[in-house]
Amino acid sequence: MKKIFLNFLFVVFAFMSCSSPKALEYISYSQLTVEKLGFDYSTVNLNLKYFNPNNFRMQLRNTNLDVFVNGKLLGHSGSDTLIQIPKKDTFTMPIKFNVNMQSVYQNALNTLLGKEVLIKVTGKVKVGKANVFMYFPVNYESKETFSLF
Repeated sequence: MKKIFLNFLFVVFAFMSCSSPKALEYISYSQLTVEKLGFDYSTVNLNLKYFNPNNFRMQLRNTNLDVFVNGKLLGHSGSDTLIQIPKKDTFTMPIKFNVNMQSVYQNALNTLLGKEVLIKVTGKVKVGKANVFMYFPVNYESKETFSLF
């Protein structure tokens, strides 16, 4: 009887410790730089700051994201760099993406005037622990103001 009870406790503990991970929480962006400027396409780098609300560390293996401004595709970002994510702490994820300059030209007036623009990021990220990785969808929307004056 004691053995059955211990096995039962072990199974309950195993299920409780394998809870699904909570979504990473976006905090802010920083260090927006233009690496390469062109008429058709440009390359932009920036750092995204996130918070990991989970009680365990994770690893970010792969990103595949599309960035939209006011519903128009601004660019695509893909990365396969391994990033260590600390538990219950913030971390920075470097992003590099190619920007379709036609979309920039179409949204330039709103940006120059300091109007709010709708930023949407969609795609998927590959996150895991102990070399077991899973894809998670990304669907983020926010209104941002980018004023040059």
